[in-house]
Amino acid sequence: MRYELVIFDNDGVLVDSEPISNTLLAAYLTELGHPTSYEECLRDYMGAAMHRVHDMVEERTGERLPADFDDVFHGRVFAAFERELEPVTGAVEVLEKLAADGVPYCVASSGSHERIRVGHRKTGLDRWFDDGRIFSSQDVGRGKPAPDLFLHAAGRMGVSPEKCLVIEDSPLGVRAAVAAGMDVYGFTAMTPAERLVGADRLFGQMSELMGLLQS
Repeated sequence: MRYELVIFDNDGVLVDSEPISNTLLAAYLTELGHPTSYEECLRDYMGAAMHRVHDMVEERTGERLPADFDDVFHGRVFAAFERELEPVTGAVEVLEKLAADGVPYCVASSGSHERIRVGHRKTGLDRWFDDGRIFSSQDVGRGKPAPDLFLHAAGRMGVSPEKCLVIEDSPLGVRAAVAAGMDVYGFTAMTPAERLVGADRLFGQMSELMGLLQS
């Protein structure tokens, strides 16, 4: 394989969390007087760190979200994860194959470290990710679409950007990977292919990924 590191986004790529979290985000913003649909959350916030929600609401309305917004939202999300969260179909098989082949991999997510770990524990993916393979937007100054998180992950893993492949399902994540000088494969299970502009390849089922890596 021509890549020395595979960097996975987490939400929507490894764990099937996007429908859960965006449904809850739309409901909570609406509850606070900022009517927002599920589709609008996917469009505006999918793949982003929480500061983007705060920034966009303030920019659009002139109002700031409550100081405890993140804590309340994450409490609702984590409770829903415990009830509903599953790994993305095919993700376990991909991780098993990468580990068996000795291919280095990690996760670089806009979500907090706590969110990543809660999701991985619930889905059983924690067996594949020790602390040295988990990177969060909390670790850097700017989240996606800035390249900082992917560059940080590559640096910590000891691999140059041009030898990294990013697996992403959001437009913001694809833009971040491109800005980092990395190849990126766009996962279209939830995101229309035309929104993942800049991706080097597109695929719709995680089971397709190992074939793409070896081609």
